[in-house]
Amino acid sequence: MAFAGIGVDMLEIERMEHALATNPHFIERVFTPEERAYCDRCARPAEHYAARFAAHEAILKALGCGFGNGVGLLDASVGRSESGRPVAVLKGRAAEIAAELGVREIALSLTHTHDLAVANAVCVTDEVRPKQEEKPDPAAELAASFKEARSVIDELERLQNTYITQETQTSQEV
Repeated sequence: MAFAGIGVDMLEIERMEHALATNPHFIERVFTPEERAYCDRCARPAEHYAARFAAHEAILKALGCGFGNGVGLLDASVGRSESGRPVAVLKGRAAEIAAELGVREIALSLTHTHDLAVANAVCVTDEVRPKQEEKPDPAAELAASFKEARSVIDELERLQNTYITQETQTSQEV
């Protein structure tokens, strides 16, 4: 089954600031401990919380589902790769849906201005993933060239032996 879902979401940072200020339990219900630790270390935490909230929504839109119907608030979250790039993290029903669809990866992009946070998510399966050009194996190429060279040498030796045999026969006849 070929599937590539795209999800986009945006959130006004002011709305996130308001939610954080008026509902102290909001961040525990909506964000993982890892997300909270990252956002709380930032100079403007609300920007990063807003970007991650938008990412949760974008990821689920890309999967073709939303919150509810078994998908919990913490089933889609944002982690970080070793290089610091944001990565989609799925668990629970969201992970099951991704597996059912054959999703191998979710490309995720987050950005924000002073006022808005935006997230884009793209679900990719093997069928729609761009094919990487196969790089030649240097060891296999070297082995093939040696094999070809050996074949040429063997043929030259055979021809040389044939020539010597013919020369010997010709000199004996004379």
